[in-house]
Amino acid sequence: MEPKDSTENEAYKGFTNNACPFMPCHRGVTREFNCLFCYCPLIAYECPGPYTVFTDPRGMRRKDCSDCTLPHDGYRQSWNFIQKWLERPVLWDGHEQTRYRVTRPEDAQPEP
Repeated sequence: MEPKDSTENEAYKGFTNNACPFMPCHRGVTREFNCLFCYCPLIAYECPGPYTVFTDPRGMRRKDCSDCTLPHDGYRQSWNFIQKWLERPVLWDGHEQTRYRVTRPEDAQPEP
């Protein structure tokens, strides 16, 4: 078995579950829909994806990432996006989104 960084097979970077009863869960995805990050690993961290903040019934501030397509838009692109943001994770402190206003990191742009 080859290490992930030396294999040309990138199947581990994503998949699409067309049988999912919630499909499509995010509108606006323009490439193959990546279901690998169905639950985004960045939910507890700072991230550039669009989110709103709400207070749950127990008084906890939480992120609503329903409008975010970054972890779903293309297998390679979404994989690179998640890996980039997990390199130096910063815990989200409950504030409204103000720090980041980008749609995609550079390495997640569509390929020519």
